[in-house]
Parts: sequence; C-alpha cells; structure tokens
Amino acid sequence: MLSKSYAGAVTGVDAQRITLEVNVGGVVALGKQAWWVVGLPDSAVKEGFQRIDAAFKNNGYRMMRLKTVVNMAPADIRKEGSSYDLPIALGVLRSSSQIVAKDLSKYMIMGELSLDGSLRPIKGALPIAIMAKKTKVKGFILPLQNAKEAAIVEGLNVYGVRNLEEAISIVEGEDKLKPFVYNSRDAFANAKNSYNVDFSDVKGQENIKRALEISAAGGHNVILIGPPGAGKTMLAKRLPTILPPLSLDEALETTKIHSVTGMLGAESALVTARPFRAPHHTISDVALVGGGSNPNPGEISLAHNGVLFLDELPEFKRTVLEVLRQPMEMRKVTISRAKISVDYPASFMLVASMNPCPCGYYNHPDKDCVCGPGIVKKYLNKISGPLLDRIDLHVEVTPVSYNELADFKPAEIKSKEISERVVLARQIQEQRFRKQKDIYCNAQMSSRMVRELCQLSEVGLNLLKTAMEKLQLSARAYDRILKVARTVADLEKAKDISVEHLSEAIQYRSLDREGWAG
Repeated sequence: MLSKSYAGAVTGVDAQRITLEVNVGGVVALGKQAWWVVGLPDSAVKEGFQRIDAAFKNNGYRMMRLKTVVNMAPADIRKEGSSYDLPIALGVLRSSSQIVAKDLSKYMIMGELSLDGSLRPIKGALPIAIMAKKTKVKGFILPLQNAKEAAIVEGLNVYGVRNLEEAISIVEGEDKLKPFVYNSRDAFANAKNSYNVDFSDVKGQENIKRALEISAAGGHNVILIGPPGAGKTMLAKRLPTILPPLSLDEALETTKIHSVTGMLGAESALVTARPFRAPHHTISDVALVGGGSNPNPGEISLAHNGVLFLDELPEFKRTVLEVLRQPMEMRKVTISRAKISVDYPASFMLVASMNPCPCGYYNHPDKDCVCGPGIVKKYLNKISGPLLDRIDLHVEVTPVSYNELADFKPAEIKSKEISERVVLARQIQEQRFRKQKDIYCNAQMSSRMVRELCQLSEVGLNLLKTAMEKLQLSARAYDRILKVARTVADLEKAKDISVEHLSEAIQYRSLDREGWAG
C-alpha cells in the first residue's frame, strides 16, 4: 500500500517541500534487507529506520517484514538530518494499515524520534513553517519544543506534539490537540530591545561614546585602538543598545538564520534584540563566513542586522580577515559547492578593537612602550589596507582616570537617550534614500552618491585639502570622511555639512595618518 506525506528541507535560510512516498509490500528473501530509502538521503536519514523500529516496538506497533521503500522527492536534492523520522514513521504505519490516517497527505510533518517514541526538537522550524503556509497545507506537525517558533507564522495551524501517539491522533482526524497559539506581535512589542547593559555603566569616555553614537547613526564600521583595560570591549558590547530597534520583518529574518543553526531554545521563539557576536581570534574562515561540507551560516550571518565584534583584531589569521571584505561590501555571503550554491544574509556592523602595539602601551599617557623599532608598524600591518578601507571610524581609546572610576554618580548619558538621537538620524537617511534600492544608511553610499549628497562649501573644501596634506591622509580616507561628516550633520538635523561637522569627521582617521605607528 502506498502513502504520501510532506516534509521540508532547508537550503540556505529558506525551505522547500519534500514529498515522502512510502510503499510497503512484497516478500523479502531470508537474510535480505527489507527497508530502503531513496532520493539522496544521508546517513542520519538512513539510520532513522533503527529509531523508528524501536519506537514502534515500545508503542505497540510493528515494522513489517515486508519490502518497504521510502522515496524522498525531488530526488536530486540531498536530504540531511534526523528530522524526517516522524513523517517516515507515519507513512510506514499507514502503508502497513496499522493506522487509518486519511489526512496524512494534508500535513507538513517534521520530527526526530527517540527510541521510546518521544520527539526531539529540529532545526529550521521557522523557514519550514513559512514554506508550509505557502503550500497551503492543513497544518504543520512538529515537536512541541519548536511549536512556539513555528507559530510565529500567522495563518498556519501548528501542532506541537510530544510523542508518536499524539502525532497519530492528529493525522487520524481526532481533535484532542488544538493548534498552538502564539501572538508574535505582542511578544515582540513586549520584549524588543531588552538589554542587560547600558552606556550609563561606562565611566568617562564621553568622546568614545560620541564616536559610537555616530557609528550607530550612520551604520559605520568602527575600530577602537587603545591599551589593555581602557574599556574597548565594554564599550563595544553596549553598541547594540543604541541601535534602532529591530522591526518585525528584521526580527523574522534574523530568527530564520538562528533557527537554521538550531540556536533558538524552546522559550525564545523570536529574536527581539539586535545580535551581538564576538568570535574568538582562533576562529577559522569557514566558521566566520559559513560553509562546510553541509553549508551552514557562519558568525557574520548570525550577526545579521546586528554587530560583529572582533576583539584583538591583529591576532586573527590574515586569511580569516580577508574573507570579510566581500560580505562587508555586498551584505551577503555566497557559499558555492559542486551541486549547490546558497546565499546567507550578512548585513552587519563591524566593530573591532586592538592594542596599539604588542605590549599595548604605545602612545600611553603614563606607561612606556617597550616594543622595539618598527614593531608597532609591523603589528599594524597585520591588518590589510583593503580591510581598513572598509572601516569608517578609527577611534583612539585612552585609559580612564582614577577620579572618574571612583565617582559613584550615575553617568549622564543613558543608552535610551542616545538611541533616540540615532533613530532620528536614521529617519533622515531613510527619507534621503527612499528611491535607492538596498541603501538604508550613510555608510552604504557609493562614491557617486557621496559626490551628490556630501557637497562642501569653499571653506570646507579648503579644510579637507589642508587636513589631507598636513596629516598625510591616504586617498581612501576622502570618501570615508565625507560619509561620517554627513552622519554628524544628520545627528544635528543639518541640511548641509558645515566646517564643524567636517572637523569632527577628520579626527576619526587615526590609522590613515602617516607616521602614526612610528
């Protein structure tokens, strides 16, 4: 007897429908294999028959000693993972007439079986749920731990089941289980932009807070240079608290990526705060960008719509840093294999930090640098020019004095106050780029747009020319200065870039200055 059910396969951050056809019938010769799975299954799919067999025995069912063939279509797409256990098990039960299940083909079904028949959570529940809604199935049956995540999709009946018996009751048409209800809009409104840190925690460093405000307002990448203990990491961790709140669409897009990697727990159905990813400097290029034999998102995709923080930037392998260049420009990463090519979104703000030299005390106001001649320059050269070219703000962080640390008065600037100014600046940019495709903030402007939108007065042109010559700034600093100046003007709600705005932007190009590293 033939039965049909549907499941989903995740490719990139999207899913497509997989049709599972199960046929049970035909005598099997003694000592020959009885169970077959075709359609490019991996080892985890094939091993599922052992889990299904044990689950049947422990729940009063039998795996018939008849020829059982499972076809997973389309057959040219590789099927990976253990989440096909449940649809295969239900198909075998119906094909062997152990259950009636007339509605089996009306559901999208996913789940990994334990040997006792209970269900384990799966990866990629959200993109599969989105696909299920498009295919207009009667409902989506999946493990209870993933029900909240899938129920984010409005207009889809989601059935969270604990075990095989509950799944059988649904496909047999019994009404014991009701669809899982989750109001994603209310949950998002109540939880969005909830952080445990705040800029008011940072003592002093007002000039660094100002630089990060500009960075957030224009979407600019930033690098913090300073001695150990100056507060670089502390400041970077608080940058997401001043970014504009996630919109619901951004939250869904970010949640899809975390869902594919299995990083969403049973209680966290929706990512409501901007991600902050801080990989260690020993990370490989594949782990950072994504990929592998079975492609998965990397850290830069997990930081999508948020912040990627690279602490001690020169300590990262050069090959790792170089793979960042294209994603920073294109805001996506493409993973290509012989038979498949997938795109992962990677629109993130890069925040990097570094010591100015190996010992950490070059240019320190109180301590002497013990690095030999040329060592500082060599240390800085670990970061390539093309990568620095994509970092708009170079900010020198100086140590906080004892008096500032010992002051128990709360800081005047809180994240909420800074965020309000950032949001207003972003609204100005949104209006400015309303006719531009995929341009949302000043940092994303092309050179042509910089020429059109960052016009300077005669005094401003002379100031920029003088700065370029006296500070011996490189040519790549020119566009970056204008973009940052445009953001400073937006924070001041100014239509034109003034000399004051330009002056502030010029000071954020430390690493471009000839002779800065000796």
